[in-house]
Amino acid sequence: MSTLLTLLGKDFANLLRNRGALILSLVVPMLIIYIVGMVFGLGRSNPGPTSIPLAVVNTSADASAQKIVDALRVQHTFNVITEYVNPDKTTRTLVEDDLRQLIHDRKFSYALVIPSDFMSDEHLGLHLKIVSDPRNDIESQMVNGLLQQAIFSSVPNLLGKSILSQNKRVLGAARSDQLNRTLANDIAASFGGDPKTILESINNGDFGINQLMQSGSASSSTESTGNSNTDRAASFMSKLVKIDHEQVIGADVKSPTATRIVGGYAVMFLLFALSGSSAAFFDEKNSGIFRRLLSAPVSRAQLLWSRFVYGVLFGLAQLTTLFLAGELLYGVDAIGHIGNLIVVCICVAAACTAFGMLLSAITRSAAAASSLATLIVIFMSACGGAWFPISLMPEFMQHIAHYTLVYWAIEAFGAVLWAGDSFVQLLPILGVLLGITAVVMSVALWRFNRSPLFE
Repeated sequence: MSTLLTLLGKDFANLLRNRGALILSLVVPMLIIYIVGMVFGLGRSNPGPTSIPLAVVNTSADASAQKIVDALRVQHTFNVITEYVNPDKTTRTLVEDDLRQLIHDRKFSYALVIPSDFMSDEHLGLHLKIVSDPRNDIESQMVNGLLQQAIFSSVPNLLGKSILSQNKRVLGAARSDQLNRTLANDIAASFGGDPKTILESINNGDFGINQLMQSGSASSSTESTGNSNTDRAASFMSKLVKIDHEQVIGADVKSPTATRIVGGYAVMFLLFALSGSSAAFFDEKNSGIFRRLLSAPVSRAQLLWSRFVYGVLFGLAQLTTLFLAGELLYGVDAIGHIGNLIVVCICVAAACTAFGMLLSAITRSAAAASSLATLIVIFMSACGGAWFPISLMPEFMQHIAHYTLVYWAIEAFGAVLWAGDSFVQLLPILGVLLGITAVVMSVALWRFNRSPLFE
């Protein structure tokens, strides 16, 4: 028994000495639990997507259209944008012609247009239009569902006003008013209530449509009946509210689902591979390779830059293989964009290689480098949008996402494969990736010059 306890103590002593393994086994699970909890709204007062940019263009002369805009403003899901910012920082009202270019520029991905025929005397019902770039399928489905919910909950009285408008057009104002008074008196006689109050509600457009929308949960104690009522209400509303949809970007993509997700997982796998490859610095030091190389006419700078070039070439090969496999297996159009895709892959591989070399520069062993790499790669992948839409996270995590390598790599791959951007259009994103590479590589080289790795 004492021998068993001694061996058990030896295993725990080794674990405590290996701080990297300890961090990997304790901190990483807690980090994943925290991020997943944030995504699903655990511990948040307002679960679900937050502050998704939504442009709203109101071209209707009907004052009632502003009610929909106001209803969207009070929701925490959307950050409503109604103004266009000019180059000189002045602002003007957003118009529909602005939307498509702004969506192309990734200022926002969703827009609601309230057209001039939003409420017409010529027809019953309401007319709206949604313009979007559904680059993230999960986010797009949620936004469309929440947007329609907000619209449907805001329009019952507007539909009532539309009915009143139709009555006045067909019957004339006098006969329409007489019809409303007769209806109010009949309702009061049959169901009780004050005829004047009922008439006032009718004149305000309240025909009980709002109660119909709520009947799914209020009129039945059984789930099946509640679902049936809700479906009937939704079907009723969809016939009275016409919503046109226009997809600005990605409408011609051959395999939308695969194209959406391949970039995020590709950069995550590359980060893991290049981080492990850069940790090989320690194996070469322990085997004495560095001393033999430095005794030859080889400098530290040449060793580091050769490792960097190797990482870029390795990353380019891995990414190219993954995208070609995506085309072969799932129809991702990689060959059709091969020129720009290779340029993006080189920039992404350079940034990932610089990240791996920085890990080797700031750690003292291969185990520590590997553990720290796992922690940071998982964090960047989760926060950068490789696993979930960043709109599902709290606002502070959405801001963090813009500072991660994974976020910009996904943006670059999406710009090529989803949006089909030209090389000139890619330059801003490529500039960010190369800027990340330059900054991270500079810090890595500075640390390497002060590290005992080559001693």
